[in-house]
Amino acid sequence: MQPDPTASAHETPALPAGRPAAEILTELKALRTADAPTRGGRTFAYVYDAGREGLDELAAEAYAAYATVNGLDPTVFPSVARLENDLVGAAAALLGAPPGAQGTFTSGGTESILLAVKTARDHARSTRGVTDPQLVLPSTAHAAFHKAAAYLGLEPVVVPVDPVTYKANPTAMAAAITPRTALVVASAPSYAHGVIDPVARIAEAAAEHEVLCHVDACIGGWLLPYLRRTGRTVEPFDFSLPGVTSISVDLHKYGYADKGASVVLYRNAELRRHQYFAHAGWPGYPVVNPTVQGTKSAGLLAQAWAVLQHIGEDGYTALAGRVAEASDHLLEGLRTTPDIHILGEPEAGLVAFTVLTSATPDRPSGTPDLSLLLHLADEMRVRGWYLQPQLSFDGLPPNLHLTLTPATVDRVEALLTDLPEALATARTLPPATADPALTDLAATLDPDTLTPEDVAGILAFAGLGEGGGLPERMAPVLFLLDALPGRLKERLLTEFVGSVFRPRTP
Repeated sequence: MQPDPTASAHETPALPAGRPAAEILTELKALRTADAPTRGGRTFAYVYDAGREGLDELAAEAYAAYATVNGLDPTVFPSVARLENDLVGAAAALLGAPPGAQGTFTSGGTESILLAVKTARDHARSTRGVTDPQLVLPSTAHAAFHKAAAYLGLEPVVVPVDPVTYKANPTAMAAAITPRTALVVASAPSYAHGVIDPVARIAEAAAEHEVLCHVDACIGGWLLPYLRRTGRTVEPFDFSLPGVTSISVDLHKYGYADKGASVVLYRNAELRRHQYFAHAGWPGYPVVNPTVQGTKSAGLLAQAWAVLQHIGEDGYTALAGRVAEASDHLLEGLRTTPDIHILGEPEAGLVAFTVLTSATPDRPSGTPDLSLLLHLADEMRVRGWYLQPQLSFDGLPPNLHLTLTPATVDRVEALLTDLPEALATARTLPPATADPALTDLAATLDPDTLTPEDVAGILAFAGLGEGGGLPERMAPVLFLLDALPGRLKERLLTEFVGSVFRPRTP
């Protein structure tokens, strides 16, 4: 009898024979101890904490109630349509949508943006015959637009922003529109600097050229309207502007739902139709997918619905007020901290600041000091704070980014106390440097022709070696990355993340 050629694949068990539930949960909790905290107001990126007791428990129970419900087919699970219609209706009402506006619940801002770009591409093809579409966007637009362009075959046309305000230049944006333009983008606010683009002028220019205009309000869409209700001045950015044709708004940001909750809205159903994928050319069930995903748990939809229903209008207004309070306090403290310079005029919960060299008679205002900035980020992390480093780009200075939430209100004073001490310590450290020979070599390298061995060598030099671990201090690594050409930087980051996600041997 011949041996089974597939038998060797099963000689090593893929999984244990089975483990007690309590043991598994204990291990999961232990694994979380190495992560940045998602609650408590000390992680100023990636997380949005309402600071409301019981909200996490409500979201978890709502998710559990719908975890096994398949959102693929609302004719089989009609409650899915009810929950989504409620969420989309609330977002449409909040963002000034006209009668007939439509939308879809998605897994996050990236999917919302991808769907909006697909809609614009297909709309331009069907209405204007555009076969080689372009996407006009400010240089501060989220990377998700470049991802969508790469996936969907559009050419990004990147327009530099104002170097003082960090806002999109509406005149330059209008000049970049051509007969090939499928979509023009504005941010409310941009992630990098927390400033709101001049949406009204950008949308007007798009409308004059009969081109669609998308507002990326993933961050601000659920915050800015409530800030307005607290008495803050917020310039129009939503469907109240006739030229705005679509908007993305994340519910897992300032809506405080768990991660995996966003909405993309369109001015009318005719536009949303281009987002859908339908296929009847196979022998299985007829397929109609509103989003990129087909099968998906309705748990994320249910928890988002539950959180919005629980917090309500008055709750969101109060939470927006707390975000504004935290922002005011932080900005006041940063402005009085020597050698700290705030970038632009933050308007929506996000703040970016850089660190300047100490002023001298020759340089009365100082200049951005990348080494000092990165050492400061490390020193703040030692003290239990996570501030997100952002590297220099196209003449825009490197900076530290902070996301403010209601939970950070009571943490701002402590952060402002630690900041000068951390900065003083950072000044005593040897400057971070990049080997000139390596940076000279990097300028000659073609990222597409590098071998795995070449990449491994560069990563090892940068301190990102085998095993995917990170050094305790990131300043030397980030300083080197800042000095590398963009495409090489992307290749190295891709390889590094690939080294992190490697299967563990059972």
